[in-house]
Amino acid sequence: MELGMIGLGRMGANMTRRLMRGGHKVTVFDLNPARVEELQGEGAIGAASLDDLAARLARPRAAWVMVPAGEATEGSVEALARRFDSGDIIVDGGNSYYKDDVRRAKTLEAKGIQYVDVGTSGGVRGLDRGYCLMIGGPERAVEHLDPIFRTLAPGIGEIPRTPGRNVNQGTAEAGYLHCGPWGAGHYVKMVHNGIEYGLMQAYAEGFDIMRGAGSKDLPESHRYDLDLAQIAELWRRGSVVASWLLDLTATALAEDPSLSRYSGVVQDSGEGRWAAMAAIEQSVPADVLTASLYARFRSRQDHTFAEKVLSAMRHQFGGHVERPTGE
Repeated sequence: MELGMIGLGRMGANMTRRLMRGGHKVTVFDLNPARVEELQGEGAIGAASLDDLAARLARPRAAWVMVPAGEATEGSVEALARRFDSGDIIVDGGNSYYKDDVRRAKTLEAKGIQYVDVGTSGGVRGLDRGYCLMIGGPERAVEHLDPIFRTLAPGIGEIPRTPGRNVNQGTAEAGYLHCGPWGAGHYVKMVHNGIEYGLMQAYAEGFDIMRGAGSKDLPESHRYDLDLAQIAELWRRGSVVASWLLDLTATALAEDPSLSRYSGVVQDSGEGRWAAMAAIEQSVPADVLTASLYARFRSRQDHTFAEKVLSAMRHQFGGHVERPTGE
């Protein structure tokens, strides 16, 4: 089918490539013309402006906004809404706050424009691995976009089926799911990222403890010079703590055992804060999630090896480059 893609950064460009591999016709726009030209050279249809993009899409038009959450997304959605008509669909695939989704969707509904929010996980490796998609919005719009979701998602692949699960029990096995009405997709992604913070923090602290096992402050008979890269590789093989995050940690340690390229300044992209806020609103204790968020705040004041491990993981899965403290 046909889709417009607005924003050709680390994820938007690779999502475009994956869609084109799947046979979809993608019209692209970015504020940086060089990015448009690059995708044009690979088979996408380049648009010189949002007006141009809107004019090139067949009706009912569907455009996917893949820009940073906040003002960039707000401005892009508003600009598209001025160019779209009743029956057209706007997808926000970034990391927006779910309450903003509900507000935007209600505004667009008055014009007859359908709004779909998609929490997208996959990072810079999604081109080949696929993207886990958490979707919110009206059933009709979600069904219309199913070919897009199905192409972007990983598919069943080689992951064994969950024992006892009904084979015909929806699309979750394929890596995408209509989670509920407006905002539900980004709500699930928000919690997903809160959990991600906690998992990353657990790995980071564990490797920091092992790094400290050779400390001169310990009795000599209790000191161990542990090879962290080898241990990360070991744990990938049949351990109950095996995961993709551990795979990425093993890669980072294999490339640089001391993680000297990282200072340990760890940013947060917003979802961890929103997950903590949701926990407070619901009076749900979220000790691990909030502690891992606070650890990121502290990392901007002083740094440990654990923070270097966190930075390494973020760089491996999302291409996130450390920013100096205060930026």
